[in-house]
Amino acid sequence: MEMTLELFDSIINTSQDCVFWKDKKRRFLGVNQAFLDYYGFESADVLIGKTDEDMGWHSDPEPFRQDELRVLSGRSTYKVQGKCIIRGEERDIIASKRPLYNGNKIIGLVGSFVDITDVLRHRAENARVVYTFERLRKYAFFDKLIDDICLDEILDPLTGILSRSYAMKFVQSLIDEGRPFSFAMIDLDNFKSINDTFGHSAGDEVLITVAERLADFTAECGLIGRFGGDELLLVDLQHTEGEERKAFLERLYSESGAVRVDMDLKKGTSYITATTGVASFPGDAGNFDDLFSLIDKMLYHGKAKGRNCFSVYDPERHKNIDITRQANYGIYPTMSKLREVLEEKESLKEKLKAVTPFFTKTLKVNDLYFVGEDGKMRAVNDDSFVAEAGDIEGIMDEDIFSESTLSRVEENSPSFYSALKENGFESALIARIRKQKKTIGYLVCAVKRSLRIWQDAECAVMYYLSDILADAAE
Repeated sequence: MEMTLELFDSIINTSQDCVFWKDKKRRFLGVNQAFLDYYGFESADVLIGKTDEDMGWHSDPEPFRQDELRVLSGRSTYKVQGKCIIRGEERDIIASKRPLYNGNKIIGLVGSFVDITDVLRHRAENARVVYTFERLRKYAFFDKLIDDICLDEILDPLTGILSRSYAMKFVQSLIDEGRPFSFAMIDLDNFKSINDTFGHSAGDEVLITVAERLADFTAECGLIGRFGGDELLLVDLQHTEGEERKAFLERLYSESGAVRVDMDLKKGTSYITATTGVASFPGDAGNFDDLFSLIDKMLYHGKAKGRNCFSVYDPERHKNIDITRQANYGIYPTMSKLREVLEEKESLKEKLKAVTPFFTKTLKVNDLYFVGEDGKMRAVNDDSFVAEAGDIEGIMDEDIFSESTLSRVEENSPSFYSALKENGFESALIARIRKQKKTIGYLVCAVKRSLRIWQDAECAVMYYLSDILADAAE
């Protein structure tokens, strides 16, 4: 069936979610019927060309504004909780938004939301509390508020740490005071796979556990908040620059028990890791918008490096990071580009030479390696690199092998393991190149950083490359 404007309109207007789309200045361009029904509007004319602030829908519009500015810089958001005033009543909603592209240029955003007020009211009786009044009173911002508002308003009901709104207000208060602090966004790696594999209750359990352990670990230096979904915020008032900041983050990853840890769930065990972007006030940025932009950039930088790591902003190294380009990157353009490059070459060796620069840039590795039928591992770019890898088949139960450590390699392929370790490699992604049942060789990506998590898209690109290379083998 061909997608027509009429068909698209029918699909949008039968959705039970409230859908909207806006231009690059955050002005409404259109909404669906569910949106009109929710607000009680006869038509969209009343809001076209206006922003949320113009409509007066939020008692605190700043989190929503930051959300949409983030999306317009190239970052999609998923199930972010907030409050919205509907016909005089404040309601709880969760919204998801993503940028709209025209080619490589962002021209606006599209989003949807659902009302969860009744769900939250049902949960309120069992809401968790990690930060008590006593823990919060040592911070001037909360000490002024506590006598006038209830604790439930300050805390995220699922995790018991600061809600998104109050975490961001706390950060702004520190900026207003001129008090130095480090600010971090912590994103749990592959969280969707936890929900898909173990169920959403297990996902909630992971969030609750990680939040509580992070709060305990940072009890003497700052606070933890929930930004939305599986993203958490860390505000650190002690470790604000240089080596002390780096040392604290290294301890967080190795000692907190919140990340880089096996967690027992009801249906099995999952290894929990996270990617963190970090910057500091006032050294890296002098206002909230710039500071938030930096931690967002550094989070993307960490994901591009393979996740399961922290990235601290350094103006000399990171000032030109383009998160719009990173956000717009996708697996299918990559595969298409690979085929274009490879079709211009004939032999297997020529194809490897041609594709390696593109591949090293995409997967953030220094070189590509090939293990031939003679059992020797050779670098594509470095002719002097030759290592013994004759037992690599011992780990290849399938056509793709990936491991964030080398434990399985050490156990099943000791010669290949020695070749990797002797050259400083700590993690590997391998694809078998074969024609029908005959193995032609193996393609190896190896990095010198331990605990790199190889993403599904990276494995897919490796598999795709190995399949094309098989056609070039004699």
